Amino acid sequence: MSNIKLFESKHIRSLWDDKAQRWFFAVVDVIAALTESQNPQVYWRVLKKRLLADGNETVTNCNGLKMTAADGKQRITDVADAEQLLRLIQSIPSPKAEPFKLWLARVGYERLEEIENPELAAKRMCELYKAKGYSDEWIAKRVRGIAIRDELTNEWQKRGVKEQREYAILTAEISRATFGMTPSEYKAFKSLAKPADNLRDHMTDLELIFTMLGEASTTEIARNKDAQGYNENLDAAVEGGAVAGSARLDLEKKSGKRVSSKDNFKELPETVMRKKLP
Repeated sequence: MSNIKLFESKHIRSLWDDKAQRWFFAVVDVIAALTESQNPQVYWRVLKKRLLADGNETVTNCNGLKMTAADGKQRITDVADAEQLLRLIQSIPSPKAEPFKLWLARVGYERLEEIENPELAAKRMCELYKAKGYSDEWIAKRVRGIAIRDELTNEWQKRGVKEQREYAILTAEISRATFGMTPSEYKAFKSLAKPADNLRDHMTDLELIFTMLGEASTTEIARNKDAQGYNENLDAAVEGGAVAGSARLDLEKKSGKRVSSKDNFKELPETVMRKKLP
């Protein structure tokens, strides 16, 4: 996503923010690509003033980050995350913005359909994975894993674990106890360098199964012990991951093969995926 392809050959500067865990894009670059304005900085100042007058705070509250300018120097420029960027596109009266507006309308319509019928969301997700070349068996495990993860995070929220940072720490402890690696270490192990690479989308069937076991065990332990707050849920996370870790070690001992695999799904055709990741 750092080499975003939304605007043909136009260069859109982008920056990954580790703290916010999201991409930010240079607003003036988007303005230049969509409007072909001779002075996108002025265009953005006028547009921002108009949006502010209209009471639009989503776009006008864009952050300022240092990015490399045309002269090679680091300069502060207004940036927008993906949500702000899409809202900005809706506000630009340009023929080049129309395809994005139509796409947003379609996405919004599909989202409303999914609210009315949640099964559509699961079906579309499966279709997306299948189009990428994943096997039906892998997809079934991935979908089940998402449901188990949602159940765990819902449980954490009910038990007083509400900050994303705390979610990340608890998840890391489950992974460490299950596989001997945190998610960031696991990504490095699998040679997943991009921040946007989803670790679970690159897991084998067995890796997904043990991930599910660690998270399902954590949910069960937290419920049975009525864990409250971060510290008690941290203990439950370590214990839940240990259940999966013990099962993994037992399987590795009896099978003679390590569960954690360096294989990933990067740029692999379906035939290779099925061969390497059965």
